[in-house]
Amino acid sequence: MNVSYSWLRSMVPGLEASPEEIAEHLATRGAPVETMESVGAGLEDVVVARVKSVRRHPNADRLSLCEVDNGGEVLQVVCGAPVIAEGGYYPFAGVGVTLPDGFKLKKAKIRGEYSNGMLCSERELGLGRDQAGIMRLSDDSTTGQPLVEVLGLDDVRMDVEVTPNRGDWLSHLGLAREVAPDGVGGVVLPPIPGAPTVDIEVRSDEREVTHGEVSICVEEPDLCWRFLGVIIRGVTVGPSPEWLTARLRSVGQQSINNVVDATNYVMLEMGNPMHAYDLRRLQESRLVVRKAQDGETMQTLDGLDHEFDSEMLLICDASVPHDIAGTMGGKHSSVTEDTVDVLLECALFDPKSIRSTRRALGISTDASYRFERGVDPEGHLPAVRRALEIILAAAGGEIDGPILEVLPRPWQTSSLVLRTSRVAQVLGVSFGREEIDSLIGPLGFTLGKGTQKETGEEIEVEVPGYRSYDVTREIDLIEEIARTYGYDRFPEELGPFRPTTVPDHPVFQLEDRLRAVLTQEGLLEATNPAFAPEYEGNVEINNPISMEERYLRASLLPDLLRNVEYNLARGSRDVRLFEIGTVFQGGDVGEPPSEDLHVAVAVTGRQHPSHWSEEGASVDFWDLRRILDSALAASGWSEVSVSTEAEGDNLFEPSLSVSVVLADGVRMGSAGRVVSHRIDTPAWAGDLWGLELRLPADPPAETTPTFRPLPQFPGVDRDLALIVPPDVAAAAVIEKIQETGGDLLDDVTIFDLYRGKGVGDGDRSLAFRLRFQAWDRTLTDKQIDRVVGKLLKTLQEDLGVRQRL
Repeated sequence: MNVSYSWLRSMVPGLEASPEEIAEHLATRGAPVETMESVGAGLEDVVVARVKSVRRHPNADRLSLCEVDNGGEVLQVVCGAPVIAEGGYYPFAGVGVTLPDGFKLKKAKIRGEYSNGMLCSERELGLGRDQAGIMRLSDDSTTGQPLVEVLGLDDVRMDVEVTPNRGDWLSHLGLAREVAPDGVGGVVLPPIPGAPTVDIEVRSDEREVTHGEVSICVEEPDLCWRFLGVIIRGVTVGPSPEWLTARLRSVGQQSINNVVDATNYVMLEMGNPMHAYDLRRLQESRLVVRKAQDGETMQTLDGLDHEFDSEMLLICDASVPHDIAGTMGGKHSSVTEDTVDVLLECALFDPKSIRSTRRALGISTDASYRFERGVDPEGHLPAVRRALEIILAAAGGEIDGPILEVLPRPWQTSSLVLRTSRVAQVLGVSFGREEIDSLIGPLGFTLGKGTQKETGEEIEVEVPGYRSYDVTREIDLIEEIARTYGYDRFPEELGPFRPTTVPDHPVFQLEDRLRAVLTQEGLLEATNPAFAPEYEGNVEINNPISMEERYLRASLLPDLLRNVEYNLARGSRDVRLFEIGTVFQGGDVGEPPSEDLHVAVAVTGRQHPSHWSEEGASVDFWDLRRILDSALAASGWSEVSVSTEAEGDNLFEPSLSVSVVLADGVRMGSAGRVVSHRIDTPAWAGDLWGLELRLPADPPAETTPTFRPLPQFPGVDRDLALIVPPDVAAAAVIEKIQETGGDLLDDVTIFDLYRGKGVGDGDRSLAFRLRFQAWDRTLTDKQIDRVVGKLLKTLQEDLGVRQRL
């Protein structure tokens, strides 16, 4: 958002801050100023000159010789403009002056006559479209006066960064509320030179309103919430007065004509987009807000033809469209020099409708940018009256009839309840009612009645219309308190707080586990965009950033291989990378694409960092297999197996690759040595190994750790040597012991394995240490013997495991 410093000061009479101080203040309020520049930069040496005489160049029919008074001397200047008036005032750049485009003027001999500078056009000064040749200034200008003073260019333009939730900041009025020392009470609209007093009634209806032969109808009340129109007859369309042109120029806007400039001025000042129609070009003098018909077309002001579908909102006359609602007007009914009667429009549209239409058509305008973020629902009548003042002052004419208002959805002021106890809880600082009023009252919020509760005071706060889009909850009001109080004023010490017990989502827990495991293996994480060329994906993007990458990736490894290539090309031979990301697969006809979370690894080079004490072996298959096993252990899959049958994978060499399959035979990953033709490597590079696994969409959640105090009574350890048959797994023995041990059994571990004398062929002796613990008493040998006896009996009966004596 381009903001004029002088325009801002004219709206806040008490503002004495410099541009730098305003920029610092806005930054603390959440609207940093990205750049500041002088509006008249490059024009400091251009002055106002008076042409004393004009005569024809003796050696050129299309050139003139002018005597130019620059306030200090009279100089001869050769000029190629078709019309230069004697006695007229023009911008003059003398010898040695550098124009904004970098051209430095020198004394030149043109067709035998010397030229000591030049009379400048708007284009040469970088001020406009150069529609009328040399730029003529008003006759009350002063010879020798700096041009920046005459044109109001002694100003500073600030580029303010506006967040998407603050549509009210897309106007000088919105930012003036932030910088005014007295808040909204200290903001005024500067007077319009020569403007009459506009006191006009409003004629309103829910669906359609008429005056004379003019009628306005809204057929889509869910998409158009308010529509205002007013007729001005007998206007004289032409160049805008200098004050209006200067205001637009100060924010980088070019002047078009006095009527269109008036609508642009109001939009930049108050934030309400407007549009002016040539009334005689509207069939039956009628405006209808309706949805488009499929295939309906219109040529917009930029000269482009657009085709619409049935979901797009248009403003039409009795038969054809004249405006893409909230986006851009049509060329056919635009205001030109032939326009005599104007129908001025100001409306309020559904932001979502404007956004979807703008995206579908691929166009973006100042109007759509504001409508998408929310236009003040209470500001339309003041904006229309302001525009009428400017049009009547700049273009003349008379207002015909009342303001015609179609109001399908009347605006209702919203109120929120603010709890002082909640403010203190969130911000860590207590604020009373008076202090809250002093902080958010200047922004336009009105504090109503308060109710005293046991937990603190509850205050009813009325939200102004221009903040109704982003202040919808109590926490939004608390943010306004913090913002205006100043984030830098809060204490630095950490106050008491209650830690949360809400765990992360299981998918995030899984990602964290994988990152921990893979970084322990010495791998670094890479992050690549999800866009891919056609041969690496099968889900096409409707609106791609690049035609070379207009698909979504179906695998992570190709991008990792390109990362490895990048490192190898820069002499880094030891590369160990992994990535966790989403891949996409096309669905059946009519079905959306599927998304899966994958993890991929690419490693090459040495097993360990180089050291003088050893040569260092290269990464091989078994290093990759260790990484694969670690990733599988952390992935959350159960009952997976690794198979040497890696058919159908053209990334890896068949003889040095494996596949990872689930218990049901579904393949969910592969690993191996990357085939040489898939990557461009230097001659000195080692083998490149890679793997990619699909991760479970619904992994098991980690158990939240719970605190358990240390036991107050001693535990008892018992060692058991058990003869275990060859077909019984040790895990089955442990599971059976845990099932039978009851509440007294606290832990079971294996500490010895024996085969040999005293143990039958095929059998093995496993030694288990059992720890018994009671939390409320000291255990006796009799209690322990009873549990151990029950354990031995159950093991013998169920598993054929007997005690070794």
